Amino acid sequence: QVQLVESGGGSVQAGGSLRLSCAASGYTISTYCLAWFRQAPGKEREGVGNIDRDGYTRYADSVKGRFTISKDNVKNTLYLQMNNLKPEDSAMYYCAASLANYCLPVNTNTFAYWGQGIQVIVSS
Repeated sequence: QVQLVESGGGSVQAGGSLRLSCAASGYTISTYCLAWFRQAPGKEREGVGNIDRDGYTRYADSVKGRFTISKDNVKNTLYLQMNNLKPEDSAMYYCAASLANYCLPVNTNTFAYWGQGIQVIVSS
């Protein structure tokens, strides 16, 4: 059974940083495309970025230069480092795992497994 468990969310002031983690079990992250999505209240879910089996990353324009996706294949954990956070980054953040080796464009939803989500609140 595949499980994805996010951690590291919380509240931060604008300009601050947070690092989200997504620990996987029953699934080997080194082999597949992984991603982060987010959904703010009243808005559609949007792709934040993704990382493929070779470590190639893609980002949404709204977070490019501020967010970094990485993974630790030994710990079987995906990360999202978020710097220079803005109030508009406030949302539920979800990690997602694919059954494909390589990723499609950021906002494409081809993911088989999802975490339960974790809240990020950025105050001005």
